[in-house]
Amino acid sequence: MNAEIIAVGSELLLGQIANTNAQYLSKQLAELGVNVYYHTVVGDNADRLRQSIKLAESRADLLIFTGGLGPTKDDLTKETIASSLGKKLVMDQEALESIEEYFQKVNRVMSENNKKQALVIEDCNVLPNRNGMAPGMFLSIGDHHYMLLPGPPKEMQPMFQNFGRQAILNELKIQERIESRVLRFFGIGESQLETEITDLIDAQSNPTIAPLAGDYEVTLRLTAKHSTLVGATLLLDKVEKQIMDRVGEFFYGYGETSLSIEVMSLLQERGLTITSAESLTGGLFSQTLTAISGASSVVKGGIVCYSNEIKKLVLNVSQETLEKDGAVSEQCARELAENSRRLMKTDIGISFTGVAGPDSIEGKPVGTVFIGLSMPNDTAAFEIKLAGSRIAIRERSVRYGLYYLLKALKSE
Repeated sequence: MNAEIIAVGSELLLGQIANTNAQYLSKQLAELGVNVYYHTVVGDNADRLRQSIKLAESRADLLIFTGGLGPTKDDLTKETIASSLGKKLVMDQEALESIEEYFQKVNRVMSENNKKQALVIEDCNVLPNRNGMAPGMFLSIGDHHYMLLPGPPKEMQPMFQNFGRQAILNELKIQERIESRVLRFFGIGESQLETEITDLIDAQSNPTIAPLAGDYEVTLRLTAKHSTLVGATLLLDKVEKQIMDRVGEFFYGYGETSLSIEVMSLLQERGLTITSAESLTGGLFSQTLTAISGASSVVKGGIVCYSNEIKKLVLNVSQETLEKDGAVSEQCARELAENSRRLMKTDIGISFTGVAGPDSIEGKPVGTVFIGLSMPNDTAAFEIKLAGSRIAIRERSVRYGLYYLLKALKSE
C-alpha cells in the first residue's frame, strides 16, 4: 500500500507555519506498514488542488489530505475533492449538532458559514472531531482511498489516532497486528549506531528497523507484524536483544521519553535532591529539569557562576585551582559540583564549565567541556569535546550532563 500526504493551505507555502502534520502522519503510516513516497503541499486554489489529486492518484493508493475543512471561503478541500470524485456534499447531523452545542456552551452566536464545517462527502465514513468542529472523512472509490483530516495538529492528531488509524485498518482489510517500539540512544552518532547494526538492518524483514536522528540523539523504531500481540511482542523482544548486545551501553529509554524525564523519574523514585553550578550553560540545566512537573521535590536550587569571582566567593573554588588549572578544567568542575552539593545540602551536585565560543578561553579550544558530578560517596569529572554553534555546544553539554547522571543513578 502506497500513500501520498497532501497538505492544503497557502500559509504552508508562505512559510508561516511548518508542515508538521506530514511528519506525524508518515510516522503513523510507517507503523501500519503503509509506504509514503510523496509529500505534497498545495495552496488554497481549487484548480491546483485538482491537479494535485490527479497526480497523486497516478502514484498512490491512499491519499490523505490535511487542512481546508474550515468555515471560510478559502477552505475548499472537501468541495474540490467531492467535485473531482463526482460526489455531493451532504450535511452530517451529528457534526452540526456538535458545532451548535459548542457555540451555545461559549455563549456565542453561530454564524451561518459555520454550518459549512458539518458538510461531508456523501457515502463517506465520518471521522468525529472531539477537539474541534470540522469532522474528518474516509471513503474508498475503486482502487483508491481518500482520507480528509483537519489542519490544526491538536485536532488532526487525536482524530487520526482515535478514528483514522482504525479506518485504514478496517477499510483496507489489514489483518495483521502491527506493533512498534522506539529505543532511544545517547552518546553515539547515527552513522556509528547504524554501522554497529548494519547486518541487522540489511537482513530486516519482520521486524523492520528504522534509525532516526533526533536532537543530539538517535532513535530506532522497531515495527513487527503478527496475527497476535504476543507474537509481535516476541519478535520485537528478539531483535531488541540483538541490538542491545551491540549498542546497549548507549540506550536510555523507550518511546516518547527524554533524558531529563528519565533522570527526574529516578530522582523522584529514590527521594534524591540535586543542585547545579553552571558556568558554561548559564542555568540551562536547571531550566531543563524545572520544566518537568514535580521538579520542586527534586531541584533545591542552582547557581550560575559565570565569572571566576563567583566561582571563588560563592562556590569556594580554590585560588590555586583557578590559577594552576583554570576555570575550564577537570579540577574546577569537581570543586563546583562538590561545593554546590554541600552549600545547598543536596544529595547530588552537578557542574558545567567549558568554552562555548566563539573564542578560546585559557588556551582551550571552543567545544572543550568539563562536567562535574558529585554523589554522596564520590565526585567525578568528565571531559568531552564538542563541535557546532555556541547554542548547540551549550545544549549538548546539558544532554551529556543528564546522560552521565542517569548512568550514575542506574549503577547505584
